[in-house]
Order: sequence, then C-alpha cells, then structure tokens
Amino acid sequence: MAVEPYRRLLALPGVRSLLLVGMLARIPTTAVSITLTMHVVDPSGLGLNYVQAGLVTAASTVGMAVGSPLAGRFVDSHGLRPVLAVTTLAQVVFWSTAWLMPFPLLLAAAIPAGLFTLPVFSVIRQCLTALVPVEQRRMGFSLDSMLVELSYMAGPALAIAGVSLLGSVPTMAVVGAGLAVSGTTLLVLNPPVRSAEELREPAGRVPRRQWLTPALLGLFGTVMAATFVLTATELSLVATMQRGGDTAWIGLAITVWCAYSLAGGFVYGMLPRGLSPLILIGAMGVLTIPVGLVGGNWHWLLLALLPAGVLCAPALSSTIETVSRWVPAGARGEAMGLHGTALLVGVGCASPVAGAIIDGPGPGWAFATAGLVSVIMVLVALPFWRRAATAAPEPSVSASA
Repeated sequence: MAVEPYRRLLALPGVRSLLLVGMLARIPTTAVSITLTMHVVDPSGLGLNYVQAGLVTAASTVGMAVGSPLAGRFVDSHGLRPVLAVTTLAQVVFWSTAWLMPFPLLLAAAIPAGLFTLPVFSVIRQCLTALVPVEQRRMGFSLDSMLVELSYMAGPALAIAGVSLLGSVPTMAVVGAGLAVSGTTLLVLNPPVRSAEELREPAGRVPRRQWLTPALLGLFGTVMAATFVLTATELSLVATMQRGGDTAWIGLAITVWCAYSLAGGFVYGMLPRGLSPLILIGAMGVLTIPVGLVGGNWHWLLLALLPAGVLCAPALSSTIETVSRWVPAGARGEAMGLHGTALLVGVGCASPVAGAIIDGPGPGWAFATAGLVSVIMVLVALPFWRRAATAAPEPSVSASA
C-alpha cells in the first residue's frame, strides 16, 4: 500500500503530534510578511505605498536571518523551552502594539521582532531529527516539506482574506494570537531536540570548525539558490499571467504549481535511496531555464513548470536531511538556523533581481536567469561536496553524492 511507509513513520512516538503542531504553527508565521505589507498599504492601516511596505518586510526579514541561527545556538546550549518562552513573549509584545505604531517606529521595531521570531521551522526540523531514525528521515523531512507547502498555501491567503474582510488591525491581532498559541503549544509539547542515544553522549559545545565546513557552506549556498529559483519562478509566473490578461487565474495556477511540489515530495519520501541535493537543485535549475520560451496561454506555461515543480519539495527536504547527517547533535540547532537563514537570503535576493528583469527584458528572461543562478551555484559547491563525500566515514553520506 502506497501510504503504509508514511503510516509507520507517523506511528513513531511523538512524530504525529510534532508534525501537526508544526503545520498549524507555521500558518501564522507564513502570514507575517504579507500582513505587515497589507497593514502599511491598506487605508485601514497606515495607508502608505508599497516601497515603504517593502522596507518594513525587509527589516523583518533581516532580523529573521540574523536571529534564526542565534535561536538555534541557544536551543543547543540552553534547551528548547527558554528560547520558546522568550520568542513567544517578544511576538506577543510586538503584535499587540504594532498596530499603534507610526511608520518610523514600525520600521525600527520590525528588526527586533524578526530577530526574536518564533523559530518554528528550525525547531520542528531539529526535533524531527531527534524523533525519527536515520533510515526514515528522508520520509520524515519529505512529509515535513509537504506540510510546509500547505502552510504557505494557507497563511498568506488567510492574511489577505482577513485584511479584505476585517481590515489590517484585526488581522494583525489574529496573527499575533496565532503566534502566541503556537509558541505556547510548543512549550507545552516540549519535543526533544536530541534522541535518547544522543542524550547519553557527553554534553558540551561543539566548535564550529568541526562542522561548519566548506562543504556545508556550499550546501547552504545551494539552499539559497533553491529558494532563489522558486521565488523568481513565482514572480515570473504571476507577471506572465498579468501581462496575458489572466490575473483571475493566478491563484489557481500557484495552487497547481504547489501541488506539483506536494506530489514530488510524497514520491521522494518513499524512494529506497535519496539523491544528492546538488543533483535535485541543479536539475530544478536546468528545467526552469527554458520555461520562458513557452508561448500560448497560461495552461502551457503551467505544464512547462511541471518537471521543475515536482523537484521543489524533494530538493529542500534533501538539504535538511544532509544537514541532519553532517552536523553533530550538539550543534544541530544552530545548523538548522543557518539553513533557515539561507532560505531567507535566497528569497530576499530573488525578489529585486527577478523584479528588475521582469520590468526590463521580461518574465521569460527571469525564468532563465533563476535557473542559471541555481546551476552556477551547484557547480561552485560541487568540488567541496566531492571532497567531503570522499573524506566522510558514513556510507550514507558518500552515497548521497
């Protein structure tokens, strides 16, 4: 039966509740950026322009990028609950007062709010590593990537609907309440960040030089490339459909594109042997390059995105699996935080670059550029990856290259 391996995974103690809480907790987190944007531009909020909204979201993103590895480092050294308590309180303070702030104060407050973001993404992955045996982690991370996809489909859409129906201020209150409930639920659940075997190992701080290797930095570079190509693809798809007069179908097109990723993640999780992240991300880039050449209506464009689309969830889950194998338990939180930072940097770089290309040569060239960036980053990382694979004592790591 096709779903039987997933049933065995979900039967592991603590896995089902962790994944369910993780999916629900990520929904308000994925709604943060669009809620801030809508509050700045909505007449019921500050009523300003999109440039000013972009500054607020950029400030928040910078804070998140810096705070993600710091939160992970504190989890490694002090445990999960103190980090969750501090970040949950910080989010309650920000979201309960942000609606009162004039633009300059909101812009300044967005940085510490991002710095103390609830570390849901990295925490769930770190805890999943602790709960799932090595031989089932590919499936576990694939399922987690699929649930992340669902969270991203729900969070921004609910935020936009909330602002449209209720206004930006009530929506900000709902997002703040959602973050508070998410943090409190994780505090009560208190999932383990290390397995029982890892807890029996000698405790102590692991020097970065032992795990932050050139190969791992190269992997983080490919993570940035993956989110760069995904973000640029989304923007190019939207721009192409807008120019073709198909704006009403954009939501459906993005949903179908996300469904490609869900299907790919489901199949990849059941494979007996995984693939190297470099292969998956490089292939995703190669398959994205020619998408802009597709003419005709948006149906053909969406079909052209299928090959690269099914690789989205497998590519990202394979990078997380590699981090879980390469990094010792005592530094896993910081490493997962750096992985999250790489994701954010890729998204942050893609938006202005793809936007400039869309406004200039056109969205077709944005597809090509995004794919080319991904391929180049994989080629840059490849020599370091091969060196690490040759020196690695674990057969599973070597095989993945």
